[in-house]
Amino acid sequence: MLDLPVADPWFVTERFDDEITLITEPHVHPLLRCNVWHVRGRRNDLVVDTSLGLRPLRHLIEGDLGHDVLAVATHVHGDHVGGMHEFAARAIHSSEADVLAAPGVVNLESRVFGPAVCDPYRDAGYDIPDLFVDAVPAGGLSAATLERLPAPATMLLEGGDVLDLGDRAFEVLHLPGHSPGSIGLWEASTGVLFSGDAVYDGPLLDELDGCDITAYVETMKRLRELPVTAVHGGHEPSFGRDRLIELCDAYLAARA
Repeated sequence: MLDLPVADPWFVTERFDDEITLITEPHVHPLLRCNVWHVRGRRNDLVVDTSLGLRPLRHLIEGDLGHDVLAVATHVHGDHVGGMHEFAARAIHSSEADVLAAPGVVNLESRVFGPAVCDPYRDAGYDIPDLFVDAVPAGGLSAATLERLPAPATMLLEGGDVLDLGDRAFEVLHLPGHSPGSIGLWEASTGVLFSGDAVYDGPLLDELDGCDITAYVETMKRLRELPVTAVHGGHEPSFGRDRLIELCDAYLAARA
């Protein structure tokens, strides 16, 4: 059992607007603190990414709903898919579906992460603690390495697919680079982009297993041209078009 303070409730919710809610785990280090986005629709809802899986998530999404929820994984890294198994309808890009369907592990000890993960955060001024949590949820955690349950996809996504919620619709953008199957969800009518880890306002990781810097450069060029009004990333606060251009330009200057 990890000897840390207990945090209850574990999740914090923040209403972004009438239809979008952000759910986060404040006691998780930013490196693994995935943004979970709940998008309400007239016919059905989306949950974009599902955190580490340290505590149940679904009740926060489905508590006030009378219709279905589709859980979409922007990519298969463990900090984004820990709660996918809780949802009956699950979607991911076809190239990463096999990983989601298999059991995995969630590691909370920084020593198991190599320099490709920790060094960009350290270089950006983040402290890298021994544990990537500073508290535990009610009931505690038995160990720093936890099992991730398999969550076979019920829907395979490709670039160009459209997820229709009844009153709003999101196009699936295939945004490889951070991982082979990284995707974003783009609503052209409002300029809203859920970008996963393709871009967020923090240290971007492009030297992990499965990363492809050449593909990432092309993804950044594509993202730079999107007429976004709001980018809701997989980590860190949301931002607008001016900041998106700055982030894309900084990446392209370093890697292109």
